[in-house]
Amino acid sequence: MNFRDGYTKLHPHGVIPVLLNDVVFGLHGFIASFITIFQCLLFKHSKQHVSYTTSILLVLFILFLSITTILTSVDRIDLLLLIYFYSYVKLIISCIKYIPQVIMNYRRKSTEGWSIGNILLDFLGGIFSLIQIFLLAINYNDWLSIIGSIAKFSLAIVSIGFDIIFIVQHYILYKNSQQQQTDGYEILDNNEETTPVAVNT
Repeated sequence: MNFRDGYTKLHPHGVIPVLLNDVVFGLHGFIASFITIFQCLLFKHSKQHVSYTTSILLVLFILFLSITTILTSVDRIDLLLLIYFYSYVKLIISCIKYIPQVIMNYRRKSTEGWSIGNILLDFLGGIFSLIQIFLLAINYNDWLSIIGSIAKFSLAIVSIGFDIIFIVQHYILYKNSQQQQTDGYEILDNNEETTPVAVNT
């Protein structure tokens, strides 16, 4: 049974909420992340390294997805359920990935050297994603499609929520702060631009 048949079985009168733009979004995110990882390995990064917590989480996620993928390949788990598992892992990672920057901005009482541009684009993307979800529900009179891809809906909510926090930090709480360095953080000089980087102590 393919994932379309599985979804139709669960939602016989529903519309599939995942569209081509969602696939392109995922592919774009993968490529962007790969480039970022390559830059981290290539460029100067002081004493930074992947934290033990992150390493443990990565190992757990990889093990979980590997096991469930193998079980799916031997027909012990439906393909649709496997896709849901992958989406849940993505959602958990998205919830976690914003937290360090929020804490860093709070500790420094500054967003100096940190670009708000990507956050504004992310916020706009989250808004459009929610609009798409509700338009599909309205057009097909299928409000259950909102929870048909709960990870997609939750991801938009999580992204918008953290983006609002970043926007408040940047434009309201710390807009007049020019702090360049605080305890536990180091500023790296790179082509005349200053970038705050967390340093493990």
